[in-house]
Amino acid sequence: MTYLYLAIAIVAETIATSALKLSENFSRLVPSLVTVLGYAIAFYFLSLVLRTMSTGVAYAIWSGVGIVLISLIGWLWMGQTLSVPTMFGMGLIIAGVVIVNLSSTAH
Repeated sequence: MTYLYLAIAIVAETIATSALKLSENFSRLVPSLVTVLGYAIAFYFLSLVLRTMSTGVAYAIWSGVGIVLISLIGWLWMGQTLSVPTMFGMGLIIAGVVIVNLSSTAH
């Protein structure tokens, strides 16, 4: 269940971050509400994850996967570009998350 909760937290945070951009400094109601609700869900599920997983491992997975997901959303739906060095860097982030996860005995 820990990884399911972490996945829910990551998806909620990614949705909230996307909505934050669309909220235009909290001047648009619906994206603003999605942002607040998304972060509330994300932090609730992250708190459940931290009951059984070390903070460092949880945060490495959370931030690494979140960076990749939000970059893909920006590229696919917000017209942002991803350069080759950016994609290479994201590959390194993914590799780092895998190494941290595989080498950790704290969960």
